[in-house]
Amino acid sequence: QVQLVESGGGAVQAGGSLRLSCAASGRTFRSFAMGWFRQAPGKEREFVAAISGGGSNTYYADSVKGRFTISRDNAKNTVSLQMNSLKPEDTAVYYCAAGVLGGTADHAYDYWGQGTQVTVSS
Repeated sequence: QVQLVESGGGAVQAGGSLRLSCAASGRTFRSFAMGWFRQAPGKEREFVAAISGGGSNTYYADSVKGRFTISRDNAKNTVSLQMNSLKPEDTAVYYCAAGVLGGTADHAYDYWGQGTQVTVSS
């Protein structure tokens, strides 16, 4: 069992930055790929970024590529999402997820955090 707790959400103006963090419980953190997903009001949940267990491979949605950076610290059981050049369309609840398979599909993830709100105003 893995428990995930996100933090770092908030409100920011367009062009600003936020850093989301996700703290994971358990001693097998390194064995899980980690992902960030988001869900805007009235829309389906969508993939944002993912990182492999060792941290050597990262994946991004085209909409955030070049603006967002995912990283992880396996010694601290944390994964982060640095979000720069934020746009109003980035407004959503952001979820951290852990899965053995990982990747861009949400059904590949087994554990989910409660979500953290990110609001970007124009």
